[in-house]
Amino acid sequence: MLTDLTLTEARDQLRAGAITALDLTQAYLDRIHAVDPQVRAFLLVTGEQALEAAADADRRLAQGDSAPLLGVPLAVKDVLMTRGVPTTAGSRILEGFVPPYTATALERLFDAGALMLGKTNTDEFAMGSSTENSGYFTTRNPWDLERVPGGSSGGSAAAVAARLAPGALGTDTGGSVRQPAALCGVSALKPSYGRVSRYGLIAFASSLDQAGVFGRTAADCAALLGVMAGHDPLDSTSLPERPPDYAQALTGDVHGLRVGVPREFFVEGIEPEVERAVRAAIDRFAVLGADVREISLPHTRYGAHVYYLIGPAEASANLARFDGVRYGLRVEAGGMWPTYKATRGQGFGAEVKRRIMLGTYALSAGYYDAYYLKAQQVRTLIRQDFDQAFGAVDVIVTPATPGTAFRIGEKIDDPLQMYLADVLTLTPSLAGVPAMCVPCGFDSRNLPIGLQIIGPAFGEPAVLRAGDAYQRVTDWHTRKPKAAKYS
Repeated sequence: MLTDLTLTEARDQLRAGAITALDLTQAYLDRIHAVDPQVRAFLLVTGEQALEAAADADRRLAQGDSAPLLGVPLAVKDVLMTRGVPTTAGSRILEGFVPPYTATALERLFDAGALMLGKTNTDEFAMGSSTENSGYFTTRNPWDLERVPGGSSGGSAAAVAARLAPGALGTDTGGSVRQPAALCGVSALKPSYGRVSRYGLIAFASSLDQAGVFGRTAADCAALLGVMAGHDPLDSTSLPERPPDYAQALTGDVHGLRVGVPREFFVEGIEPEVERAVRAAIDRFAVLGADVREISLPHTRYGAHVYYLIGPAEASANLARFDGVRYGLRVEAGGMWPTYKATRGQGFGAEVKRRIMLGTYALSAGYYDAYYLKAQQVRTLIRQDFDQAFGAVDVIVTPATPGTAFRIGEKIDDPLQMYLADVLTLTPSLAGVPAMCVPCGFDSRNLPIGLQIIGPAFGEPAVLRAGDAYQRVTDWHTRKPKAAKYS
């Protein structure tokens, strides 16, 4: 089946003339039509536009056009702006909003010939770990339709896992591509902060947000990142240096690569089956010739505390713009302030309100120094831990999540338990370093387990090299979920 091709396989077959973009796109649209009513990965399917773009790609391919992703279909998380196509950030407060421009990261993919199948579901404003916080509906895990796909990029992860798209875009603030990738059994990469433009990414926490990518393999992630990465004058935080050629990092060889295993990531609370699978993956690196050694990241235990002060504080400022005045929902209530309160009260969901209140409190007079400023100081210590560790190792490997996918509704009423679902992905985000997730096994319920590979700042080549080498000698990433199938 065409939908079984990985992103890089599809790209290569398109270039060779073995398949057409129109046939490939139609195959995905047919599968979305048949399977997505079960999975509910998409908020919006842009089928007509996708087929028009595919027909144009075929004309260009016939003329010898060598654009790097020409004719490759993608799914796009609905927090990335798309000109002329509704973008809601999974929130009722932006229902029906149509942006006048496209996010830079996505625009670069379009310029490279990729086309969009549709917009995927997300926790509202990317705040959540299960996609249950979407203002519209809950996405389901293709491996078990009664379980969550993770979040906040759960729609994108589920779409790739269910073969509804060969690749997808997501965003990662504290683990929102890596955690759902782990729970759905796909690969995903969060780049270094500044490697990919944030222009057109609807902001949650500006010092943490990054556009990330999903694929079935590390090679898929490298192909997408290679197009997206690079300086953008519209984003003052984007790195001015030219990014490397990520495909060259995929050598399949990790001989001599120094792999650090932080003792702080193997603590009480990690499910035994997850730890066994990750330990087995680490042993596989040793067999491949890597130099595996134990390291320490001593301030790891403060990661959740720091993240849930800094993230909500930045969110409380970023989300002040949604006021019913300029765009999105407007609830008239007789006067400016009543309208403002009614719009935000009805438009925002419970989790977004919770984080706005937490952030506003942390920034308020009398509490700023004790909470927000202290969190920033500890964040510096976390970053220094990584800097010191990368003086001794090339990459760090850890579990991506403490457990496998949990049941829908199991944690939604317990915010603390929900927040801990991301506990292993938070510190790389706070440090601004790249990290990816690759599948490394399954538990006794046939639910995927993910391995997190972390690199130094702008060290994506080492991360991709390790992930690719591991996937060349394992087959976890090739397995297909049976829950999401043609009815």
